[in-house]
Amino acid sequence: MTDQESAWQAAESAAGAVAPDADVFGSVDAAGLGSSTFSVLRRAAANPAATATAAMRFWTSVAMAGPVAAARWMGMDAPPPVPVPDRDKRFADPAWTDNPAFFALRQAHLATSRLVNDLLEAGSGEAVDDAKAALATGFLLDALAPTNFLMTNPAALKRMFETGGASLVAGASHLVDDVLNNNGRPRQVDTRPFQVGKNLAATPGKVVFQNDLMELIQYAPQTPKVHSVPVLASPPWINKYYVMDLAPNRSFLEWAVKHERTVFAISYRNPDASMGGTTLDDYLIHGPREALDVISEITGSPKIDIIGLCLGGALTAMLAAYLAEKGDDRIGSITLLNTLLDYSEPGILGAFTDEKTVRRLEKQMAEKGVLEASQMAGTFDMLRANDLIFSYVVSNWLMGQEPPAFDILAWNGDSTRMPSAMHSFYLRSLYMRNELARGELELLGQQLSLSRVKNDTYVVGAINDHIVPWHGSYKTVGLMGGQVRYVLSSGGHIAGIVNPPGPKAWHEATGDDTAALPDPEAWRRRGAKHNGSWWEDWTEWSSARAGELIKPPHLGSRKHPALADAPGEYVFG
Repeated sequence: MTDQESAWQAAESAAGAVAPDADVFGSVDAAGLGSSTFSVLRRAAANPAATATAAMRFWTSVAMAGPVAAARWMGMDAPPPVPVPDRDKRFADPAWTDNPAFFALRQAHLATSRLVNDLLEAGSGEAVDDAKAALATGFLLDALAPTNFLMTNPAALKRMFETGGASLVAGASHLVDDVLNNNGRPRQVDTRPFQVGKNLAATPGKVVFQNDLMELIQYAPQTPKVHSVPVLASPPWINKYYVMDLAPNRSFLEWAVKHERTVFAISYRNPDASMGGTTLDDYLIHGPREALDVISEITGSPKIDIIGLCLGGALTAMLAAYLAEKGDDRIGSITLLNTLLDYSEPGILGAFTDEKTVRRLEKQMAEKGVLEASQMAGTFDMLRANDLIFSYVVSNWLMGQEPPAFDILAWNGDSTRMPSAMHSFYLRSLYMRNELARGELELLGQQLSLSRVKNDTYVVGAINDHIVPWHGSYKTVGLMGGQVRYVLSSGGHIAGIVNPPGPKAWHEATGDDTAALPDPEAWRRRGAKHNGSWWEDWTEWSSARAGELIKPPHLGSRKHPALADAPGEYVFG
């Protein structure tokens, strides 16, 4: 795997959804990681048979490391006592295999990691404690990996000698700069080549509406005719909207515009302390609901399709349920991208939504009115420490390399804050009580039922998404009341969306409505893998529901004139 591909995977892992306790790793016990780890180890101690087996495995592996290293040094093909996991690229340098000393060092680290995992397994039994203990010990083991230190990293030593020490000087310079200017963390990206409005968020358009919460962008048509039904992009407000309009030829919204759609997109304001009391009700009404009013007036269309991403997808489903209860049928088709509506299996983030953790987070947010963007970014880095921290320790500090210049990494660093009232409600109502899936969520005095949403719905999950596990997103097919097409995409939480057609893109789908298949693995066995991006499949599906081809509407109207060029003002906040 190339350095660029590794950085891309790191970027997609970093970007994305909620971070329920963003300060958890800044203070280890803020989420009870330490106490959870000790609880698991106490349970392991009460399971002597499993503990003894784990210890025996460890000492056998350690004892075998020396003889196997010697045998390999003499040219024998002796298998390692503990093999390197397939996805672990830290030990790719040949010296880890060919040099007896480095081979033994690698084996010691892998054997220790396996011992810790075996002990955690022996002490398992309480889901939240188990998940927190796995995160805490995993981070510690990642931090202590021999690849993170100059004298035990053969690739860094080789580079030092090859460059006459220049790499060491450059790495030291990066380290000092990061300590002084980046909170002591290695930089993930060189942002200098990127500029929002130039080569990021660059699809031409106009801001046609602004309120205190959001700006509404209408993109300029790029085809002689467009489908009569416009489409609204509903992004998450946990990140800047332009992940959906990332860069030329890598923008989903640009793709939609080029495929005969009139596209509008919400760009949310980055909340400050004055918005601490902003609620999820406010986001519903002054976000997509008000956007529908504006789009209806500008285009005159009685129907508007909506594309929701992640948290913006959850809000889209809530809006559809709310309007269904009110008898408002303006929504046409619905597209939900990497969206969780049933939080019964929330993945790794479920480890941070216990009562103790959420209560501490609420206390922290009450002091500032918002959850700081830097805290959220730090938590995501810790969740995937190998990819998002220590790979850059090696490349930037030990190897003296410059951080990569990737658009998705630049977007990921352009993070936002979260209003305290909204975030607290969201965590408790959805992550902790799963009220939306249960039909118990109430917004604006209206109880919401997803089963009353009869719209045709297109749902996308990503195979490597750890923020919204695809098994969780698949549950949407059993919640919505209309026909649902589920598509499984290549990539992760972000690369699954930034997924333009190309040789590496693929998607899986069945040929019919998936609601009759409640089990995701059964659905997958029935489906087929197709070369190409889900963008192409979505275009065919959505175009069939988007009305006749007509002359494109004007940008804005007399009531809602163009206020500024896209991407507007709020994206720079």
